[in-house]
Amino acid sequence: MTGERVLVAYASKNGSTSAIAGMVAETLREQGLAVEVLAVSEVDGVGSYDAVIVGSALYAGRWRPEAVRFARHHRADLAERPVWLFSSGPLDATAGELVLPPVAGVQRIADRLKVRGHVTFGGCLQDGARGRIARMILKSGRGGDFRDPERIRLWAHRVARELTREPATP
Repeated sequence: MTGERVLVAYASKNGSTSAIAGMVAETLREQGLAVEVLAVSEVDGVGSYDAVIVGSALYAGRWRPEAVRFARHHRADLAERPVWLFSSGPLDATAGELVLPPVAGVQRIADRLKVRGHVTFGGCLQDGARGRIARMILKSGRGGDFRDPERIRLWAHRVARELTREPATP
């Protein structure tokens, strides 16, 4: 499937998940895939893409509402192509130390779409973050950058390998 079109759609409040989507896209492009990165709110349709990756920040154990709406709205088209999901959010090292299962709402999305895989990456919350709760977390000293670029790239390489090994559909 090399050269086929892949959409990396994301929902991000403070930019961390957007940056992860960018790292995923960069890795896929290095493997010869044509990739478009868009916020879920900017996606009109997924019918022109051969594969889709959807990522969202986790807040209070939930994906951002716009990511859930995106998955629900495009469910029929998403079910017809390979789909992977990622979540970002833990503000500690657990995402890099353990295989974290998807939270319940994301698991329901994964089941409905029969996704190829899901991964949870560490999040990032730094000074200047928007939102009252984010500011409270930062004030308590629990913020920081827990993203692992190498782990993100490795996961994206696995996705690219799956896509480039698939035989073309007649």
